[in-house]
Amino acid sequence: MNLMDTSKFYKDCTLCPRNCHADRKVGGTGFCGMSAHLMVAKAYKHMWEEPCITGPSGSGTVFFSGCNLGCLFCQNHEISHEHKGLEITASVLSESFLKLQSENASNINLVTGVCHIPLIVNALIMARDNGLTIPVVYNSSGYESVESLKLLEGLVDIYMPDFKYMSSELSLEYSKASDYPDIAKKTLSEMYSQTGPAVISEEGLMKKGVLVRHLVLPGGVSDSKKVLRYLHETYGNNILISIMNQYTPMPSVACHKLLSRKVTPEEYARVIEFADKIGIEKGFVQEGEAVSESFIPSWDLEGI
Repeated sequence: MNLMDTSKFYKDCTLCPRNCHADRKVGGTGFCGMSAHLMVAKAYKHMWEEPCITGPSGSGTVFFSGCNLGCLFCQNHEISHEHKGLEITASVLSESFLKLQSENASNINLVTGVCHIPLIVNALIMARDNGLTIPVVYNSSGYESVESLKLLEGLVDIYMPDFKYMSSELSLEYSKASDYPDIAKKTLSEMYSQTGPAVISEEGLMKKGVLVRHLVLPGGVSDSKKVLRYLHETYGNNILISIMNQYTPMPSVACHKLLSRKVTPEEYARVIEFADKIGIEKGFVQEGEAVSESFIPSWDLEGI
């Protein structure tokens, strides 16, 4: 597989549904705040993903800077909003992938890479040419361009998108994207068309397919039920669904009427009961209360 000429993608950027048309080649930035350079905040073995992703030795997780959503409650605001990170080349990124593989990472886990897809593609091609064999996970917000996702076909084994909302009103208020529900449906359809039904090894590791994450939000039980119903009615048990209870109130939402508090045990229990009622069988739930800020990674450029 030949390396791509990435310049055309950054000259008039339409890599995501924002369609900013920013000229990132000359230092312009669109909604994501990124130029035409790869920017990475951390690359390390992460032990706190879903069990089928983490595996026994950790997921080789690469956190990219910048984001095309800008959620009010983002726990990674230092890299998504403030753009903390280090500029590197696709060649250096490919070396990071191979280093993680040499450390027995279960997979390569690309977190929020939508702003950098063309250069990620080249990094994956270089890494494959130099011996990368472990699965590649594309871990995203679910707010993606189908055209950009097609660039990843054949290079990504597992897609792990969020499906945040079914409500356009919530999408607009929380993520400045009233079209999020429609975009997320198209995103998921493309991801599923590339991978097909989920495949889990005898050791319990995911090898291919789609794992959809849904974070339950304070006061969001009704919308969570709509998300889960859509996912199950559309894909049945051909995808995995992770129903997350790790919402962490950040200082930026300290005055918000709902987002300033944790999800209550009762709220989360109602969502899980609904999932069971409609027949969701393949997926994950979380026990205990929401995580605290101390569980959020430090953006120390580890592994870069």
